[in-house]
Amino acid sequence: MPLVRFSVSIEKELVKKFEKFLKLDNYKNRSKAITDLINNYLLEKKISISGNPTVAGVITMVYNHHKRFLTEEITHLQHHFIDVIISTQHIHLNEDKCLEIVALKGKYDRINELYTKLKSLKGVINAKLIISD
Repeated sequence: MPLVRFSVSIEKELVKKFEKFLKLDNYKNRSKAITDLINNYLLEKKISISGNPTVAGVITMVYNHHKRFLTEEITHLQHHFIDVIISTQHIHLNEDKCLEIVALKGKYDRINELYTKLKSLKGVINAKLIISD
């Protein structure tokens, strides 16, 4: 794909902050970082404009497996979303915590519904949804 050069005027202080985070995120140049930002922005807009596109993604969550009935609740929820779940991976992090990775493909609203339900379960320490089109 051919590249296009364009210039952008940005406040000096914002550029300083941006470059600081470029180093933290290990970007080698501004172009790659800006390309990633634009792609993420366009994906968000595609979802909001088209309403309910088909997307692929993953949900990662860490939870306390000692929380009573939590693993059963997670499994029960996943069985109700079998139409968008491609696979799951379960990893034991330590004696108390487990990491669950759920690979997904389907309508955004359905995937987001699963994510919202999983992250709200008592005992889920954190959860994140990452999508792509």
